[in-house]
Formats: sequence, structure tokens, C-alpha cells
Amino acid sequence: MTTEAVPLSGPRFQTEPARLYREMRREHGPVTPVLLDGDVPAWLVLGYRELHQVTGDPVLFSRDSDLWNQWDTIPDDWPLLPMIGRKQPSILYTVGERHRERAAMISNALQEVDASELRGHAERFADELIDAVCAKGESDLIANYAMLLPVRVLARLFGFSDEQGPGLVTALNDMIDGRDRAIAGQTHVISSMAGLLADRRANPAEDVVSRMLADTSGFTDEEIGQDVVVMLAAGHQPTADWIGNSLRLMLTDDRFAASLFGGRNSVAEAMNEVLWEDTPSQNIAGRWASRDTHLGGRRIRAGDLLLLGLQGANSDPQVRTDGSALTGGNNAHFSFGHGEHRCPFPAQEIAEVIARTAIEVVLDRLPDIDLAVPAESLTRRPSPWLRGLTELPVRFTPVPAL
Repeated sequence: MTTEAVPLSGPRFQTEPARLYREMRREHGPVTPVLLDGDVPAWLVLGYRELHQVTGDPVLFSRDSDLWNQWDTIPDDWPLLPMIGRKQPSILYTVGERHRERAAMISNALQEVDASELRGHAERFADELIDAVCAKGESDLIANYAMLLPVRVLARLFGFSDEQGPGLVTALNDMIDGRDRAIAGQTHVISSMAGLLADRRANPAEDVVSRMLADTSGFTDEEIGQDVVVMLAAGHQPTADWIGNSLRLMLTDDRFAASLFGGRNSVAEAMNEVLWEDTPSQNIAGRWASRDTHLGGRRIRAGDLLLLGLQGANSDPQVRTDGSALTGGNNAHFSFGHGEHRCPFPAQEIAEVIARTAIEVVLDRLPDIDLAVPAESLTRRPSPWLRGLTELPVRFTPVPAL
């Protein structure tokens, strides 16, 4: 194993991440030293067993970012501060019993979402978006569909009005994009959330935010607001990329061609294949070592940051002996995390219903859909964190709107 750190940036995360993770594993082992923006050191955990160990031991590998031994070197304008924050009052950085109470509050509020109502909202918004393009015979299914749908459904479940949905879509996409509109987008989302919380304090309704406010665990409105923003962001972009990556797979891989012409059995199989081979959440920050330890042959010092290499672990040859075989019903991937900080089960189910409904509406509404560009020309966002298409141009026979 070599000790030279690998920059966690560059075009290869966009063009050939699978090969890059293989090279990292071959040259550095299952725990790779990496450099974040500004040459900030961290560890990328690529081994399946090592990632299982890190996510399964919340005491040794804590979610408390105050433990980080690099804070003295981090400038106030560090671009990754929104992702690796300090003193954030959200569930992401809460630990111990308080985290378990907070996770239970969120899970209980999401658990009450009615499955048929959820699917109805997803179908209605999906049909609206398809109506806007179906007569044209061509569209970009990322910009005009996948990036617009999940947040509309989630906003409705949380308690926002349908009129607020489009503004939240724009603001959240600006916030996640991380460019010049990011701060304005974040401000809009937070102010909208504060308005919703105040309204639901005065006028409770049958929605997720009202159920969180009614919880008796004693969380403040600020904490609940932070958690709803986290849920909105974590539920939107990965689900949008799950939709886009699954449609790309079905349009480019002969194994799934039958489902484009009336079959539905392989929609779920394609979605599961994406979670193994092309997962939206590639790498996640993170965990911090609470004391000196060893992991994957590396000496980890107290306060070191460990990044969760979800895609690297999913493709670990120690557990994926035949990477070319279809994954079928095997869902032992890390795409939703693992351990007590994993994505709550009700949230996973909501994301799956939104994504599957989105794909099925496309296949139902747009006959003989096909890629409008060569498959090899499709490009990804240049990010080591979330993996999604920049666009998915398609053509189809024009049909009237519903």
C-alpha cells in the first residue's frame, strides 16, 4: 500500500469512477488517504467490510464533527463547509440517545404517510411534467423531469402548498448546485420552512411537519426546521439522480429493453442495479475517529475524518465476485447507508415510490422513447459526492397532453 494521498476531485469522478475506485483499492487498500479542497487530509473507506465496521460503531467512529482535528486549518470560505459543517443543529450531527430520539421522531412522522396518497401525488406531478413536453416529441428528462419531480412530491407531503412547490424546486436545485445562486436558494428554503413551521404551530394538519411538531420529545422549532431542510435536500437530489440513472440504464442496456415496450418487471430490477453499480450517493462525509485506532491496515488518529465510499464498497470484489451479474433482489448495498445514521426506512420507501412512479409514467406516456444522442456522449456532473447526469435528451412520437 502507498501512503501518497489521492485528490478527491478531477474529471475521472465524472468519466470513469468505477475504474478510479479499483485503482485506489489496488494501490492503497480498502482505506485510502485522500485530499479534499485546499489539500485537507481525510480517509476514503472503500472496503465493504471496513465500511460496515465504520458505520456500525457510532462510538468509535462518531458523527460529531466537533471532533475533527483539522478545524484550525479550515478557512471560513471553505467550499465544503455546507457539507461538513460545525455546530449544526440538525440530525446529521446529533449523536447518542438524542440522535435516537430524533431519528424516531422523523421515522414516526414519515411512517404515517399514506402509500396510495404518496403514489397519487407522484403520478399527478409526473403527469403535469410530461404534459408540458409530450407534444414536442423530444425533451431533456433531467432538466424537464427528474430534477423537478421529487421536491414537488416531498413539499406536498411536508405541508407546503402546491403553489409553493415550483419556487422550492428552483431554490433547492440552486442550493445543491453550489454556485452563485446557492446562498439565495438556501435563504429561500429556510425562510419557507420557518413560515411553514409557524403556520403549522397555529394550524396543525395531516402532514409530516405537523406530526413532527406534535412529537413530545422536546425538540425546538429550529431543530425541526433544520431536520426538514435535511430531509428535503437528502430526499430530492439522490432521488432525482436515481430516476435519471435508471432511465439511462434502461435506454442503453439491452438487458432492460423489454421494459421499454410494455413490460414492468424490470423497472425495479433496473433501479436496484443502479443502487449497486451507479448509485447517486457515491461518497458521504463522514465520520470522525473518537480515539486512535486501526482500520484496513491504516493507523487512524483521533479526530481524523473518514469519508464513506458507498460506491467503492458496493463494487468491492471481496463481496462482488462477479461484477457483471445482475444484482436481482440483492439489496445489501450501502446506497442508503448503514447503522443508526442510515437513511430511515420510511424515507427509503418514499424515495422508491417516487422514483418508480416517475419511471413508469415516462414509459406509459412516451411511446417508442429513445435516446436522442449517442449513449457515449452522455455526461455526468463533475462531483465525487453525488453522481447524476447533466442531461438525458430523448425523442419519442408526439402525443397529446392528458
